[in-house]
Amino acid sequence: MMNGIKRGLFSNEAGMGSAPNAAATADVSHPVKQGLIQTLGVFVDTLIICSSTAFIILLSGVYTNKGEDNGIVLTQTALDSTLGSWAAVFLSVIVLLFAFSSIVGNYYYGESNIGFIHQNVAWIHIYRVAVVAMVAFGSVASLSFVWNIADMLMGFMALINSIAIILLGKIAFAALKDYQDQKAAGKDPVFYSTSIKGLKNVEAWEPERDTSHL
Repeated sequence: MMNGIKRGLFSNEAGMGSAPNAAATADVSHPVKQGLIQTLGVFVDTLIICSSTAFIILLSGVYTNKGEDNGIVLTQTALDSTLGSWAAVFLSVIVLLFAFSSIVGNYYYGESNIGFIHQNVAWIHIYRVAVVAMVAFGSVASLSFVWNIADMLMGFMALINSIAIILLGKIAFAALKDYQDQKAAGKDPVFYSTSIKGLKNVEAWEPERDTSHL
């Protein structure tokens, strides 16, 4: 169960607080719309894609062979034994593209947050050097060490984000209720900062100004 929870967290990042960085850039009329899309992403990634990978390995039977195959190597061996050698090469290309896009995506998260916290360009340069150094280190370090570091950092992120979830939970449920009420009334839900009573320090979702008198 522990390994399943750790790998599940790694696959979809639900509850870590990283995905909202990308979700916040979406252009939607109501934040709950994007929230529902995010939950759909977790379902597709974990329950469909990860389960498909597990079934590929189980149905191939290669996991019963005594060897040191583990992780992606086990998946490659399963595909190779059922579809042919081209499938293992194809999977390697897919993982390469996934790893590259993940590095670029996470780099963007970090740089945008640093830019929001501090406007000093020097911190951005330090961050860029640190990213390149970590990528280089991860490419030569042992697989088990990399996984342990990733699990530790992700657990740390989830712990911090849990505090934010608790503090923002009331607002999230209020936004969900506002969305459901508008849907029940047959409307296309539109959210404004005034839709939730007592909502303060909001930099977006401003009500539309009445310019008819101008």
